[in-house]
Parts: sequence; structure tokens; C-alpha cells
Amino acid sequence: MQQKQNLVLIGGGHSHAIVLDLLSKISLGKTDLILISDVIKTPYSGMLPGHIAGYYTYDESHINLKKLADRAGAKLILDRAIGLDLKENKVLCKNGDRIDFDLLSIDIGSTPATISVPGAKEYAISIKPVPNFLAEWNRLLATLPNSLTIGIVGGGAGGVELALNAERRLHDRVENWQIHIFDRNERILTNHNQSVSKILSNILVKRGIKLHLLESVAEVTREGIICKSGLNVRCDRIFWVTQASAPDWIAKSGLITDSRGFILVKDTLQSLSHPHIFAAGDIATIQNNPRPKAGVFAVRQGRPLYENLVRRIAGKELKSYIPQQKYLSLIGTGKKSAIASRGSFAWESPLLWLWKDYLDRSFMNRFQ
Repeated sequence: MQQKQNLVLIGGGHSHAIVLDLLSKISLGKTDLILISDVIKTPYSGMLPGHIAGYYTYDESHINLKKLADRAGAKLILDRAIGLDLKENKVLCKNGDRIDFDLLSIDIGSTPATISVPGAKEYAISIKPVPNFLAEWNRLLATLPNSLTIGIVGGGAGGVELALNAERRLHDRVENWQIHIFDRNERILTNHNQSVSKILSNILVKRGIKLHLLESVAEVTREGIICKSGLNVRCDRIFWVTQASAPDWIAKSGLITDSRGFILVKDTLQSLSHPHIFAAGDIATIQNNPRPKAGVFAVRQGRPLYENLVRRIAGKELKSYIPQQKYLSLIGTGKKSAIASRGSFAWESPLLWLWKDYLDRSFMNRFQ
């Protein structure tokens, strides 16, 4: 006979949104479902650049976790997890609550690494957590000056999409604007092929966005960005979109992590050290099959995570999940066109934007 137990989900990331949607269609018997999240509405990364450009409303680009939790029969605890007591199997929350769990899943995403750069914490706005970034972006839109210079640190897909979609939103609203991208590599989008990098570099130049390659940021001040080369650029706003990092409490909790602090998991998405703890999305690194921190993997891990959580509850053997080696990325240009990137393949077309829009809206419709 099944024992009464708690299944606790920390975070409302893409994988957990899918898990909640699928759990709403079945009964967990004597298992109580609890979701811990510090936000009621969580952003969908695929539509966030379009929201910045003004193509999608806030609600269109966010998943309502309260409605999703209600549908799944889950108790929503609006708080932020700050630690784990693995001896007592408790989640430690910011407000002091200690939530008991028998089975735990973690999907809290990641944050850009800023600690090593002086002044970044004080004067730069991190792209994550997204709610903090959007609050600052909306304040900026509400009080646009005649002259505005934006600095973006990070030339990956996130930084480039932010630049292109911000330019689209600001172009006709600010008389004198400049956007600068700073990256320490010799080309942008180093996780993609050279053709994608070249196409986007040309688009950035045509749109008047200044690209500073082979530039490492040495310091961030109230006035702007200082690079190790001596380059000094005055900026009114600085957005930080660099390599992903994990919160300190993950490693401090005693979970085995990789060198960057992400939870190391098996192919079953179970923690290497604690088999009753699962992890998915950016916060997890699959030991045998590591992949880039990209939303496409978080989405695809949703169903395998759901199946293994249900199997664990039922006492059944778990299934392995092997992520694809090559994956398709659709990168929006901010002007209702997109670039497809997969392996060595690259193609830009407005048709790809229509396809991306269809896929994103279809994904979000399942949660409405």
C-alpha cells in the first residue's frame, strides 16, 4: 500500500511547468504535491525577447503558476528556497519555513555570473532573475530620455537577442540612442556555427549596434564600463548577460555538483548523491551527456522528468533520458525575422519568425 508522502517542486521553470501540466491529468494517490516559487507568473524564455520588443504582452509571455498549480492539485508556497537540510529532508525557505519532502525536484534556472567583476553587482542589471530585469526595463520605458546609451555584457544568444529587440523598441522612441555589446571572444555566439555568428554580426552593424569583441570587462562604475584593454564606454544602463552560474546554496546543501555549482544528475535526472532528488533545466548537468544551458533542453526534459517522478512514486524502474547532440535554435532579430541554427546549418527568413511564433504560442497554450 502506498505511503503518504510529499512531492515538492522547487521552482517554476519550463520543466516543472510541463510536469505540473501532465500531473493535472492523473491522480498521485496519497502523494501531496507542493510547488515552491518566488513568483506567481514565470517567464517563458522563447517569448521574452519578443516581449522586450513589444510583440507579446506580459501575460502572453508568462506562465501563471497559480492556475497551473491549482489544476494539478498542488499547494503553491510563494517563497524562495535558500537551502536544503538533507539529513531531515527539508527545504529551507527565505521566510523561515522548513518544508518536508520525501521526493524533491529542482528547476530554478540559472543566473549570469557577475561576482568576479568589481562594480557589476552594484551598477549592472542582471538578465536573471527575469522579474527584476523586466521591472528595470519597464521603468526605463516609462521615463525614456532624449539620449540613451545601453551597454550589454555578453555576446551569446541572450545578449544579442536583447540588443536587437531593445533596438527595435527604442528606435522610434529615443532621439539619440546607442547600444554596445561587449564580449571577450573573437566572435559572438560561440556556441553556434560561424555562419550564424556572421549573419548576426552583419545585422547588428546594419542596425547601428556597436560590437566590442575581445574585450573583457574589468570594472563597472556608475558612469559605465571599463575594459581590461583600457576601453571606457559611458552607459546609462548596463545589462549583464554572461555565462550561467548556480546559486551557492545548491553546493552548500551537500548535493554533488559540477565545477560551476550545477547539480550533477544521472540520465534518469536523479542527483548522483541523493536518488530521491531530481533536477532539470539550467540548474542540472547530466553527467554522461552535458549540454549547453538552453531553454530547448529544459522543455524537452519536462516529460522525462514527469515520467520518472511518477515511476519513483509507484516504485517502478526509471527511464534514461538522452538529450539530442544537435538541436535547433531559432534566434529572433527583433524585426519579425529569425535565424535557424543547427549544427553547421544557418538560415534567416521572416518565415522562420512565423514558425517560431506558432511554436511559442502553441507551447504557451497548453498552460492557459
